[in-house]
Amino acid sequence: MQEAREVRTTCPYCGVGCGVLAEVAADGTTTVRGDPDHPANFGKLCSKGSALGETLGLEGRLLRPEILGKPASWDDAFDLVAKKFSQAVAEHGPDSVAFYVSGQLLTEDYYAANKLMKGFIGSGNIDTNSRLCMASSVAGHRRAFGEDIVPGVYEDFERADLIVLTGSNTAWCHPVLYQRMLAARSARGSRIVVIDPRNTATVDECDLHLALDPGTDVLLFNGLLAHLAQAGKTDAGFIRDHTTGFDAAASLAGADAPSIARVAKGCGLAAADVQAFYDLFAETERTVTVYSQGVNQSAHGTDKVNAIINCHLATGSIGKPGMGPFSVTGQPNAMGGREVGGLANQLAAHMDFGDEANIDRVSRFWNAPNIARRGGLKAVDMFQAVADGRIKALWVMGTNPAVSMPDASRVRAALSKCDFVAVSDVTRTDTTRYADVLLPAAAWGEKDGTVTNSERRLSRQRPFLPPPGDAKADWRIICEVAARMGFGEAFAYRTPAAIFREHASLSAFENDGKRLFDLGRVADLSDEDYSVFAPRHWPAPERGEQQIRLFAEGGFPTPDGRARFVPVRQEATAFTVDADYPLALNTGRLRDQWHTMTRTGNVPRLMANAPEPAVDLHPADAAAYRLKDGDLAHLSTRFGFVRAKVRVADAQRRGQAFMSMHWSGQFAARAAAGLLSSPVTDPHSGQPELKHVPVRIVRENTGWAGVLITRRDLRPIGFVHWSRHAVEGGWVYELTGTEPPDQGILLARKLLGAQRRDQLLEYTDRRGLAYRAAAIDEGGAMAEALLVAAPDQLPMRDWLVSLLATRQPLLAADRHALLSGRSPVPMPAIGRVVCACFHVGANQLASAVAAGCDSLEAIGSTLRAGTNCGSCRSEIRAIIDSSRVQAAE
Repeated sequence: MQEAREVRTTCPYCGVGCGVLAEVAADGTTTVRGDPDHPANFGKLCSKGSALGETLGLEGRLLRPEILGKPASWDDAFDLVAKKFSQAVAEHGPDSVAFYVSGQLLTEDYYAANKLMKGFIGSGNIDTNSRLCMASSVAGHRRAFGEDIVPGVYEDFERADLIVLTGSNTAWCHPVLYQRMLAARSARGSRIVVIDPRNTATVDECDLHLALDPGTDVLLFNGLLAHLAQAGKTDAGFIRDHTTGFDAAASLAGADAPSIARVAKGCGLAAADVQAFYDLFAETERTVTVYSQGVNQSAHGTDKVNAIINCHLATGSIGKPGMGPFSVTGQPNAMGGREVGGLANQLAAHMDFGDEANIDRVSRFWNAPNIARRGGLKAVDMFQAVADGRIKALWVMGTNPAVSMPDASRVRAALSKCDFVAVSDVTRTDTTRYADVLLPAAAWGEKDGTVTNSERRLSRQRPFLPPPGDAKADWRIICEVAARMGFGEAFAYRTPAAIFREHASLSAFENDGKRLFDLGRVADLSDEDYSVFAPRHWPAPERGEQQIRLFAEGGFPTPDGRARFVPVRQEATAFTVDADYPLALNTGRLRDQWHTMTRTGNVPRLMANAPEPAVDLHPADAAAYRLKDGDLAHLSTRFGFVRAKVRVADAQRRGQAFMSMHWSGQFAARAAAGLLSSPVTDPHSGQPELKHVPVRIVRENTGWAGVLITRRDLRPIGFVHWSRHAVEGGWVYELTGTEPPDQGILLARKLLGAQRRDQLLEYTDRRGLAYRAAAIDEGGAMAEALLVAAPDQLPMRDWLVSLLATRQPLLAADRHALLSGRSPVPMPAIGRVVCACFHVGANQLASAVAAGCDSLEAIGSTLRAGTNCGSCRSEIRAIIDSSRVQAAE
């Protein structure tokens, strides 16, 4: 038995960068809670963060290297990766190889990968999945500020009088920050405006919702800039002393958006609402505009970012308490990756390829005479180069492009034909199936390094568990391959602290204040000081005062020290709806899920709120396409097709549909949104337009439905549609087909495990249209159950699912009741889980409301629901409001 201990670390999910305390008991079990001393979250965690302790099991973990699907030694795996990359470079040049990396990597991992590719292989071909989420913010920052800088800090949300949330479902995607905003509003009366085509959970508690038409953000903010100029609400002194280009930007904005009526018509908004927003912004000095994927994931995302920044530069509301444009990142270390140069168009340490002096400087620092001289291929272009054979060797690290990339069918085809693919990951994914070499990487809880959150704050991820099997840290894997390629001296790091010191030293090297990204103050950090490193902001230069907020007094990292207004014009989305594809599809995150669910998909309480792939439709659209709630729909775009269950939602706008981005082939048959998404990219950032693609939707004429409740981890084949979700003790598989029920029964029965005849209970109705089976294990407990019937005819399954979790021997009455699906003793079902933090279901909430809990506060006091991260508050309020309507009727 080991001694119990508690380790301070950082959450591995979104870019908020919440501090986590991981308590490891003497028996090795781990529990997590929010770190009350971490300045990003002060002890709060969202539903995903709260469940981190439930993601630490080894089920499905990659524990050994593999070559062509067979176990291999590390030496053989390292040698083969090094040989294939070296061979490709020798025969076809350095641009014939590429790395595709991830915002899940720690800064030290990222630094090693970037240094190897750009410094020593000599190609710019390293890009990151951050290209899919933050690249337009990076490009917009660099155009306006001269460097990729977020000027403000989280405290500004609490000191602002107006918070504008645009393209950000903050209540679900960054709930800890959203709760800070709501607390500030309660304490000081700040107002919240939400700009989003969808009626999201964030809208539920805002003061004004602008449900603009997709892609019209530039028009809205151009109209705001024109209004500020015409109303005399600009800061003439700030514009004069610290900016350039205002007249050109204001002139184009005025021509693009000459009146509120024109803006309202172009955005699909009421003129009164546009006027209200413009007046609020103009009259409120302390204004923060928060933006995220809804702005970035566009063919014109960079212009959208600059349209927002233009308004803050015009009013001088930047870099002061409660003021500024604020990009919130979607990954735990997207910012750290941007710092080291993980994007293909960057070099390193906020230096780019545009200045020959930068290339010379980094070359000398790294002692890398063969350094890349130009930027490499961005993500979409990179996989096109794989497809057409220009890239011969590809190394994917910690990401799942076979699911997350747009036009994913093309990406999968490219991976399948690539000469050599290496994949580093912690578990099997849709991408690992294409790997010639599979490299088992350390996961959260085992990793050791730093991350940077959305407010430029560095925090430590610390290990509290040993890497299982042969898993290794990503930086070690990279350095081993680098050594075998002949670059060992440059990659002879013994600890992540050594890499961090080099990273910090490069940021300060020949800087002299020219680059704001500067970690010179911590460049000589000892290993001991690194181990206890406390969260801190950058810039942190070796000399001079630590700056927290930036640009209040100018000082922009441009040649003349001035910010740039960027003239932008409203442009259409890459594709518009038409008769063939009449609905606009939007994609995004679910409240309790993360990326392609490799971690969260294995946690029952995180799967309980949205357990299967769904497409949200307005009731009028559902009726027009003869669809009802729960129907199986076939969705197609110019790029591919998927299937998902229909969810009719009053909150969904007519003419638009929404589907989550998370579902992979590990959890469903052909339900990945990337199969539908457009690969058209922003010309400045290279970020694809994931937030808008025209789609056609038709009903699948299903003939049967089934459900398999089992302990086994399966990947069904031969079904028109299936999906699965984790439950306590196993999995529930939802099965659907277009065949008649008798044929569906034959298909579904093949999924049953081999059982002795006396361990299998079966029932088939007289017409052969319904089938039920239950298998009993050697100990007398239910091992699995299969139910098949015509659509909408399946019995309840809550009791059977609960039996899977208990693994207790069944009583005689239980055995008799198995095939009915109903417990012999009344067992109230909690219903669909609404509050994942405290596992509170819809039925429990409805009962509490019926008993007199008529407010969020009363529900919280009685059931605790909504009192932790708060992301379920909108659903709870909907249940309360529904009860009131029913009472009124």
